[in-house]
Amino acid sequence: MTAVPAGSTGPRGLDLERLRGHLDAVRPGLVGGPLSGRLIEGGRSNLTYAVTDGSARWVVRRPPLGHVLATAHDMRREHRVIAALHGTAVPVPGPLLLCEDEEVLGAPFYVMEYVDGVPYRTADQLEGIGPERTRRAVLALVDTLVDLHAVDPATVGLGDFGRPEGFLDRQLRRWGKQLAASRGRELAGIDELHAALGEALPVSPAPAVVHGDFRLDNVLIGGPDDTIRAVLDWEMSTLGDPLTDLGLLVMYSSDLGLTDSPVSTTSRAPGHPDPAELVERYAARSGRDTGAIAWYTAFAWFKLAVILEGIHYRFTLGQTVGAGFDRIGELVPVFIEHGLTTLQEG
Repeated sequence: MTAVPAGSTGPRGLDLERLRGHLDAVRPGLVGGPLSGRLIEGGRSNLTYAVTDGSARWVVRRPPLGHVLATAHDMRREHRVIAALHGTAVPVPGPLLLCEDEEVLGAPFYVMEYVDGVPYRTADQLEGIGPERTRRAVLALVDTLVDLHAVDPATVGLGDFGRPEGFLDRQLRRWGKQLAASRGRELAGIDELHAALGEALPVSPAPAVVHGDFRLDNVLIGGPDDTIRAVLDWEMSTLGDPLTDLGLLVMYSSDLGLTDSPVSTTSRAPGHPDPAELVERYAARSGRDTGAIAWYTAFAWFKLAVILEGIHYRFTLGQTVGAGFDRIGELVPVFIEHGLTTLQEG
């Protein structure tokens, strides 16, 4: 998207004049010239903008426009976890400020450092770097997840970041409520999947900081060694069962069976490790028992079905920004089917 110069309101959802006024007030001297900004395409939930004064660059994150599910787009929470993890083995952008005054941009937002790197979203992108680099990047993703789950929450000030007791049961109830809040059509099998997950809850391991949406296109990869330079999109992070992150990674490493999908398709790239290898690597490096991974993967299919349905619902109301939203709705039944199959075969 073309940058919008100062003097205009900026991309939809980002008023550059108001942003500049706020930055000058709370961080005098940070901005050295007229601001321009652009929407960073690819996100389907919170809105992400790249902003520059011509010399320095920053990133602004804010909730989506219009219909917002309770607790799903908490800027304070996302900013807090990035600030806590900054300086640990987990690479995150440096946080600059949090603004909870909705008068500035119409919603709470935060500003963080701009990190150079590539979010690999498709198999075609990965084919461009070849199978060896693809394999290295995906295995590094697993290692980064192990590093995240090794962080002591209390040591970094996140001891009260969530309620680990009863985490899985609460998660199921929460996503059931999210589904109800965005349910504008009949979805065959989704109630059956929700009920089956509730009847087979596994026993959770010791709690950890969980990302909640951990996948290849939520990290930035760069440098000569294809290192993970930053983990992004912490809006669903909390304290809870770390295997929910692994289940999600397994889900995203599985073949959706769709040739043209607006959701990440990196698993088809040559060199991409299969899900079993990712689970084995995580288990070996973390020391955790991954025997119930089928449940966690089925839960991931369910959670993503709910998220996609929420996005589809906002699209039907005309409240989405960017391209590709018109095809999200057709994916939801695919995710439900995979969830049911995974749980039945697990």
